[in-house]
Amino acid sequence: MATAYFTHPDCRKHVQSPDHPESPQRLDAIADLLIATGLDALLDMREAPLATELQLARAHTSLYVSTLRELCAEIDRSGTPRRLDPDTRAGPGSWQAALRAAGAAVAATDLVLSGGAENAFCAVRPPGHHAEKDKAMGFCLFNNVAVAVRHALDVHGLKRVAVVDFDVHHGNGTEDILANDARTLMVGFFQHPLYPGSGELPKGPNMLNLPVPPYTKGAAIRELFSSRLIPRLDAFKPELLVLSAGFDAHRDDDLAQLMLVEDDFAWITRELKACAQRHARGRIVSCLEGGYNLGALARSVLAHLRVLAGIDGGRTR
Repeated sequence: MATAYFTHPDCRKHVQSPDHPESPQRLDAIADLLIATGLDALLDMREAPLATELQLARAHTSLYVSTLRELCAEIDRSGTPRRLDPDTRAGPGSWQAALRAAGAAVAATDLVLSGGAENAFCAVRPPGHHAEKDKAMGFCLFNNVAVAVRHALDVHGLKRVAVVDFDVHHGNGTEDILANDARTLMVGFFQHPLYPGSGELPKGPNMLNLPVPPYTKGAAIRELFSSRLIPRLDAFKPELLVLSAGFDAHRDDDLAQLMLVEDDFAWITRELKACAQRHARGRIVSCLEGGYNLGALARSVLAHLRVLAGIDGGRTR
């Protein structure tokens, strides 16, 4: 079955500031490399729909959703961006972009669970894994992955959904939303110490947090996957894997100090794909999170997508 690729031009309209690392050029870099390599022709290209407020409210408080909607409506009228936290702004077009990002995750979940695709990747922004139940933070407005997870559980009736977060930063927002929900398991590694400074002590028994020090290389991350992360996933037997796919652990990314390269992201994806094939009929929904060096981001996403689409040849180093 095809690998679906969800995105939308509205996701480029969210502009925090001219020099902000979470820029529209991130999506351009990915799209350009897909075209240059011909991979775009092998993917099922789809437009992200708008998430509904009901879908958002499965992961966020209704008050937060309505307050952010009203704030963004005022921003759209005035044209004046507003700061939501020290790192995060909303500007004209941010509301539409955020709805598309969450909507992509929901639509990808629907498609994969209906059998229309084995897996899907959401090339969207703003990212989501720092957004908590009632708070925007860390470049994130809505928690796209958590919205997808709750949609899979509450609408499709799945019993077990796993989140794998391999962004270089701890996914505090996803943990805030899913902690102690026994239907879910969240696993992941992240650099520590690093923003947002959380994750050493998990908030619930359904969390496996694996903090690693700066300058950790790919070999050590692979060992963590093999010895800790994959066994925990196998014990849980997820019916769907939802990935917070951050690529800012790349050695060329200036926002952190981990030392992964493209082959490491390909290896991680192969391990997760094999896990999904054992337990979830291959079903994976992957959502873009971080990755701020444009070249490294595009190459890493390409490696990730080639594995998801089954055209990487299974190479390892």
